[in-house]
Amino acid sequence: MKLVWTVSARRDRRSIFDYIHQQNPTSAADMDEAFMQATQQLLKFPLSGRPGRVTNTRELLVHRSYFLVYDMVDGTIRILAIIHTARQWPSE
Repeated sequence: MKLVWTVSARRDRRSIFDYIHQQNPTSAADMDEAFMQATQQLLKFPLSGRPGRVTNTRELLVHRSYFLVYDMVDGTIRILAIIHTARQWPSE
């Protein structure tokens, strides 16, 4: 298995980091590390996320406030988005 971040997921990750960093730089770094650890978990256990609300996706809770949305295509785990748990997902 290999892992790739989509452009939109990279954008989500950067936005989350920037937002948290304004209040607490250490927490921003910790959250980003949690995202990285979650992706390492997925490489070892790709089915560890629950079936996603969007067809053919899975969701892995990384923190009580964020989950990764990903899919698996041709031996590749694609991180599609990072969603705040308070957001409506998928958007209607």
